[in-house]
Amino acid sequence: MELTKILRPAAVKVIASASSKKRLLHGLGEAAQSAYGIRASVAVEALMERESLGPTGVGHGVALPHARLRDLEHVVGAFIRLEKPVDFDSVDRQPVDLAFALFAPEDAGVEHLKALALVSRTLREAAVCAKLRANSDPATLYAILTAGTAVQAA
Repeated sequence: MELTKILRPAAVKVIASASSKKRLLHGLGEAAQSAYGIRASVAVEALMERESLGPTGVGHGVALPHARLRDLEHVVGAFIRLEKPVDFDSVDRQPVDLAFALFAPEDAGVEHLKALALVSRTLREAAVCAKLRANSDPATLYAILTAGTAVQAA
């Protein structure tokens, strides 16, 4: 699996700031709507429901919110880089400025887990995160994200 298969350039956004974790999730839902036609309200509700089970802030300023949705054919993603980090109840209590949301079909099973592992591996790389934080152009961010997976696959 490659990030180019689950992430479209239109789903990569830079936002100056989000007033809260919920507002960041709304931004991810809006990105999913514009890129994939997923209703933002449905995406946000699913992300919030998943967050109620436990926060998806994985540390080092990174969050990997994810949810299962009806009517999806395959896993899709949305990425936001915040210029000003927001509290996300992360495991290390650090605010989040990089958020990669995954939306999977309700019956995705292994596909969802593979996508989550791929995104996690990509954003665990300090060099990738440093490049993402150093750029504000969505096209550049998309290139950084998708180049990272090609390197890891080699």
